[in-house]
Amino acid sequence: MMQEFWEVCLSRFEQELPAQQFQTWIKGLRIGQCEGDDTLALVAPNRFVLQWVRERYVSRIEALGLEYFSQPLSVRLSLPDPAAKSGPAAHAAEATAGAARTADSGDAGRAANASKAAALSANPTSNTQIRLPGIIVPARDGERDRSRLNPGFTFDNLVTGRANELARAAAIQVAQNPGMSYNPIFIYGGVGLGKTHLVHALGNEVMRHNPDAVIRYVHADDYYADVVRAYQQKSFDAFKRYYRSLDVLLIDDIQFFNNKTRTQEEFFYAFNALTEAKKQIVITCDTYPKNIQGVEERLTTRFGWGLTVQIEPPELEMRVAILKKKAEMERVKVGEDVAFLIAKNIRSNVRELEGALKKVIAYAHFHTTPISLEVAREALKDLLGAHNRQITLEFIQKTVSDYYKIKVADMYSKKRTRAIARPRQVAMFLAKELTPESYPAIGESFGGRDHTTVLHACRTIADLRLKDEVLNHDLHVLIQTLRK
Repeated sequence: MMQEFWEVCLSRFEQELPAQQFQTWIKGLRIGQCEGDDTLALVAPNRFVLQWVRERYVSRIEALGLEYFSQPLSVRLSLPDPAAKSGPAAHAAEATAGAARTADSGDAGRAANASKAAALSANPTSNTQIRLPGIIVPARDGERDRSRLNPGFTFDNLVTGRANELARAAAIQVAQNPGMSYNPIFIYGGVGLGKTHLVHALGNEVMRHNPDAVIRYVHADDYYADVVRAYQQKSFDAFKRYYRSLDVLLIDDIQFFNNKTRTQEEFFYAFNALTEAKKQIVITCDTYPKNIQGVEERLTTRFGWGLTVQIEPPELEMRVAILKKKAEMERVKVGEDVAFLIAKNIRSNVRELEGALKKVIAYAHFHTTPISLEVAREALKDLLGAHNRQITLEFIQKTVSDYYKIKVADMYSKKRTRAIARPRQVAMFLAKELTPESYPAIGESFGGRDHTTVLHACRTIADLRLKDEVLNHDLHVLIQTLRK
C-alpha cells in the first residue's frame, strides 16, 4: 500500500517541482521498513538530503497522505544502513530532533530524556572523530554529506545580474582566499533571492580548490538544535571543539538566533575563535545586521567587521534570463515574449518567477498546446491581476513619503531641495520597478513631469544604490514594505 502511495507522491512531485529539484531531493528517496498503515518510512541517500526533505517536503507528503488515505499520515526519515559510517548517529539525530525544538518551550525534562536515550544508541567515537551531539563527523573530511553542501549549487549555474553581481563577486573572492579577503562576509536580502544558492556555491568552490578543507553549511535553526543537544548531553567540549575545528562555517538565516541567548553566546565565542584563527565565516540574513531583532549588539557589531553585501530582487533583464534558464532546465521552449510577460509582472523573487513558469508549463501541457503569449496570459490571469492590483503609484508615493517623513504633496511639487528631490526620485524608481506603468504615465502622476525626468531619476537611483549603502538599505526596506 505504501509503495503505491509513494509512486503517487513521486508523480505529483515530478509535476510540481522543477526537474533539477525533483532529481536532487525526491527521486533518490526510497521506501524503508514501514511500521503500520499510518507511517511512511523513507530512506534518504545522505544526511543533507534527509535534512532538506524534512524541512521542506515532509509537510507536503503528509498532505498527500491525508488526501490519499483520508486519514493522517506520519513520515519517518532515516539514512540507508544502521551499520554504515554514520548510521548510529543518524538514529541519534532523529531522536533528538524533537528534543531540540521543545527545550525552549519549557519541556526540557522530556527533551533531555529523549536525548539521553538517543545518545545511548550511538556507538562511541573513535580517536579520528569529533563527536557533535547527534552526529559523528570526521575531524578531516571533505565529503559533501559531512559539509552538507549541495553540489547542484555552483557559481556556474547562478544567473547573475545587477541585483546580485556584487554579492557574487565578493563570494568568489572569499572562496579563492578563505579567511583572508573579507571575514565575515554577511549577505542579506529578502526570501527567494538566492542567498542559500550563493553560500553553497562559495562552499563548493572552496572544496574544489582545497578538498581537505573542513567546511560546514548549517541553518541557524540547526545550530540552535546543536546547542540544545550539547546542553542536554553535557557535551559542550565536543560541540566547541567541532565548530572551532572548521575551516569554513556557512551559517544561513541568522535572524533565527533572535532571543536565543545561549545560542548567541556560543556563537559569539565560536565567531571569535574562528576569526582569530583566520578561518572563514559566511552569514546570510533577511535584513541588514543592525536591524536584526533580538540579537545582541556585540554580535551584530561583529557581523559588520568584514563585508556586508545585499542581494536585491532581480531586475527585469535578470528575471528574463532566470526564466529562460529555468525553461532550459525543464527542457521546454519559452519565447522571449512569454518570459518578458512573466518577468514584467512577477518582481518579488526567483521562487515566484519559477512558480509562475511552472503554472504556464502545466497549463500548456494539460491543454496540449504550445506555450505562447496568449497561453501564458490565460494561465496567469489571476496571478497577474493580483500583482498589478497590489502596488499602485499612489501607494508607492504614500509609502515613500511616510518613510522619509515628507508630505505626499511634495511628490507633485516643483521643490528641488535634496530632502524632497531624492525621495521623489526613489518613488519614481520604485514606480518603474514595481508597476507596469510607462515613463510618461509615471511622470504624469508626479505632477505632470516629462518622461525624461523619470528616466533620469531611475538611472540616478540605480547608479547610486551601488555606491551608497544607506540608500541601498532604504530601497531594500521600502521594497519589502510595499510587497507585504
